[in-house]
Amino acid sequence: MLNRKLRRPIVGLAACVLVGSAFAASPASAAPVAGIDPSFAPSALASKLDTQFGSKSAGSYVDAAGKVVVNVTDAATAAQVTASGATARYVTHSGAELAAADDSLKATLKTPGTTFAVDPITNVVAVTYDSTVTGAKLDAVKATVAKLGDKATLTAAPGTLSTTISGGDAIYAGGGRCSLGFNVKTSANVYYFLTAGHCTNIGATWTNGSATLGTRAGTSFPGNDYGIVRYTNTTITKTGGVGSQDITSAGTPAVNATVYRRGSTTGIHSGRVTALNATVNYSEGSVSGLIRTTVCAEPGDSGGSLYSGTTALGLTSGGSGNCSSGGVTYFQPVVEPLSVYGVSVF
Repeated sequence: MLNRKLRRPIVGLAACVLVGSAFAASPASAAPVAGIDPSFAPSALASKLDTQFGSKSAGSYVDAAGKVVVNVTDAATAAQVTASGATARYVTHSGAELAAADDSLKATLKTPGTTFAVDPITNVVAVTYDSTVTGAKLDAVKATVAKLGDKATLTAAPGTLSTTISGGDAIYAGGGRCSLGFNVKTSANVYYFLTAGHCTNIGATWTNGSATLGTRAGTSFPGNDYGIVRYTNTTITKTGGVGSQDITSAGTPAVNATVYRRGSTTGIHSGRVTALNATVNYSEGSVSGLIRTTVCAEPGDSGGSLYSGTTALGLTSGGSGNCSSGGVTYFQPVVEPLSVYGVSVF
């Protein structure tokens, strides 16, 4: 939900060097890679293998022992996975089958309050609906999902799905409050910060509550959920980190990896990644490519930082539930706006 009340927010500041492709064969015995936090090595390997195998695999995740598991349906791909240092796991549905199911839902399931993403652990497209989807709307959602047979599941999500507003360090515009996500800069040392796009949509001039910080330079929501603000106040000290946590790179987490979110409303909370490339049907429109997690969030947390160790991961977008009973929160991957705007964390 768009919180127009001036609540305290989250802030995260980080540095971004896109994760490279030089990884040791096995994450269990991998030597540290320059620019990559050792704790992020399994996620980095999973991201590399997802790119390498594409639809030949049915996704990957990190198991309880910290090993990368890649889903496969044929012996040849299994052998390649094993040679790469990961564990091959045979599953029923191929990557191509699940991608087709996901594409079908993107074309047919637009009901606000619903979400869907390929879940590599269960090897299905997991569809959820919130408390607003009832009666005839729920019947229509059930019929759409049923057409996919055993390639999709449907479950209820707690509470009401909505965008959230706020962050670690408070930023204000248009009568609303959000969170600064990550401080970034260009190669020419022009300074900006990233936050959620549903935040930058509400106003052009951003303050910290008492002094002007800067002016909106770009925004993308719905479709995506990111925005960028250029600093115009040269007296503001800009640091790279999330609270006391230094940030030195950016990347994409693996499914089942532990991640952290910082927010002024709810503090620091951790959880696990449950899916990548999730599609969320907000009341304002659909957003695709999001990171789905079990990390809780509440109004006042939007735009804030998702991270793991020294690696920047995402910007708080929205979700359902709360930090008392638990919930689901979605994040805009940070690597996309870094690429789009030609900036890096520092």
